[in-house]
Amino acid sequence: PASRAPDPAKPPGTSRSTSATIQPNILWYLVAVADERGLDLRPQLEQVGLDETVMRSGALRVSYRQGSAVIRRALELTGDEHLGLRVGAAQHLTAWGLLGFALMADDTLRHAIETGVRYQNLSGAMVVWSAGVAEEDGAFVLRADLPDPAMDPAVAVFLSEEAFASVVTLSRLTVGPAFAPRAVEFACPPPRRSEPYGALFGCPVRFGAPANRMVIDPAWARARMPGRDPVTYASTLELLDAQLAARRDQQDLLEVLEISVAQSLPAIPSFAEQARRLATSERTLRRRLADCGTTYEALVEGVRRERVEQLLLR
Repeated sequence: PASRAPDPAKPPGTSRSTSATIQPNILWYLVAVADERGLDLRPQLEQVGLDETVMRSGALRVSYRQGSAVIRRALELTGDEHLGLRVGAAQHLTAWGLLGFALMADDTLRHAIETGVRYQNLSGAMVVWSAGVAEEDGAFVLRADLPDPAMDPAVAVFLSEEAFASVVTLSRLTVGPAFAPRAVEFACPPPRRSEPYGALFGCPVRFGAPANRMVIDPAWARARMPGRDPVTYASTLELLDAQLAARRDQQDLLEVLEISVAQSLPAIPSFAEQARRLATSERTLRRRLADCGTTYEALVEGVRRERVEQLLLR
């Protein structure tokens, strides 16, 4: 059934800009797991502009490039090919802030996962989530796509491991420790040791699959959330909708500017020219970029770097 389940369509608003910013949830847990092993990742955070003071800010957003750089270095330092599983297994719903609160107040496990997919741009996810129901037997299918197909393979494995390990861990914290998916599928090649996957997921695990997917039996999908509260859930969604609207405005701005820069290469439009194109003042545009957690210079550098990587790959 897992292999026959249709690939669910991606919900609107889940595409990733190359300069998109996310909450640093994964990096926090990555640092914590490394600390337990006697490794200090803070120097790596500082190298990408994320010192301890900055990381403590509730408004902090980090770019995919910053996150990937720290993850890549952590994999090199630990030599742990299952680091993603460990980081995912260390998580808790409280790390997702307001969204985690909404999930705990939701009605069923399936609906909570669908809520998480809907508001994933507020969760700090570094994969693109989608979900749907298999036509054959009603199994609930959760899919995790990578934001960039050309991503470093080691980072890609880490993100897919972390994604499904966190879902299983958080599901057990809510609907009970007996929870287990029917099957988990990874697009990556088989690892040298597959035992940690079976031990964590408690179900058959397949590698070399067409996509990263988790299949959940209908009975578990219908499991009631112990903290369900319709009133709290509805009021929390109103706050999340407001946050999501603001994030979409930021995402649209980044994508417009990136496209403008990419189409102009090798020339770079001046900041003043970009402000004129957007019919706004330089001061306002600079403030809007600051709200996105970036600058025009950083955005230009990211587009140029991506173009270089594409040329090198070809």
